[in-house]
Parts: sequence; structure tokens; C-alpha cells
Amino acid sequence: MVLQLWESLKESITAYTGLSPAAFFTVIALAFAVYQLVSGFFVSPEQHRPRSMESQPQPAPLPPPVQLGEITEDELKLYDGADSKKPLLMAIKGQIYDVTLSRMFYGPGGPYALFAGKDASRALAKMSFEEQDLTGDISGLGAFELEALQDWEYKFMSKYVKVGTIQKKNEESKETSEPCETKADKEEGEETSAVTRDETPRSINDEKAEEKKDIANGDATKE
Repeated sequence: MVLQLWESLKESITAYTGLSPAAFFTVIALAFAVYQLVSGFFVSPEQHRPRSMESQPQPAPLPPPVQLGEITEDELKLYDGADSKKPLLMAIKGQIYDVTLSRMFYGPGGPYALFAGKDASRALAKMSFEEQDLTGDISGLGAFELEALQDWEYKFMSKYVKVGTIQKKNEESKETSEPCETKADKEEGEETSAVTRDETPRSINDEKAEEKKDIANGDATKE
């Protein structure tokens, strides 16, 4: 039955179009392709947009950077990206920058995640991922390493917002130790001055008394 229908269809195609069945179906396929191509020029861009892109949620806008002022290194560690509600911060040469917009690089799971929440000046200069290089100490670095660090600093200055600075440890210890030492030295100096004032007149008076006593004894001997 199916074969009879197919033979009848081929005879009809040949009779009405003058084409063989293969040529007829080729023409149909080409006509459909041309229709699709031409219709694409008259379709709005919204209709061409993939549905998968329309269904994806748009990311929330980033909050504006918050100025922190001068903070300690321990306080900076709180902004390492572990808390998504806090900005993502990183420091270079004691200057703190908000790198939240590059969370894919400096956030958890990123290639530079270990730099977040720290002053990674030495590590950036040496391009090192060692734990001992995650510090702001750049002493002993060579000219090439310092130049690389300078390039990193220029990049951060142009791309990110500076939100604060790291408080130096030397200044902290100096502020806590100097007043105590000064006060102790002052008290010791006052005590020394008091003793000197008390003892000096006494010594002079004793010497004068001894001189008078010797003169008196001499006069008595002569008599």
C-alpha cells in the first residue's frame, strides 16, 4: 500500500512539475532555506535573544566603597571575602583597596584568593604564593621585583577605590611604650635632683665647720 502511494506521488510530481522526485525535493529544501534567511532580516533583536539569557537573574549592583580610615592588619583580615556582606579588601604598600568588583579573582575560590584581607606587597613583587611572602615587608627586594610591585600599585590605583591605610606596628608600640619610659625617667631625674639639692649644702656646711674647728684648735695651742 505504501509503495503504491509512493509510486503514485512520483508520477504526479513528474507529470505536474516536469522534475524528477529528487530534483523536486531539492528545490523544496532550497526554498525553505531561503525563506529562513530572508525572514531573519525582518525579525526584531528581542526575538533573537536566547531564552536562557532572559531567564538568568541579573546580579545585584555592588554597594559603594566605604572609607575605613586607618585600621590594623588583624582588622583587615575580616574583609577576606568569607562574609559576602562585607566588601572584599586587599592592601599594597600599606594602602587598602576595595577589590569587590573582582571577586572572581580575589574572592573565595579565585586564583588570588589568598591575597584578600592582607597586605600582599611582597608576594605580588615576587609573584609568589608562599605563606611567608604574604606580608607588606618589602625589604631586601631587588630592582626588578620593586618595579613589578610598582606596576601592580599603578593597576590598583587606576582600577579600584582606596578605602584606607594599615596602621604600622612600630607606631603602635612607640605610642604605648614612650609615655611610660618618659615618666619613669622624669621621676628618676627629679629624685636625683632632690638628693643633690639636699646633700650639697650639707657638705659645704660640714667643711666650713671643720675649718673653724681647726682654726680654734690652733689658736688654743698657741696660747
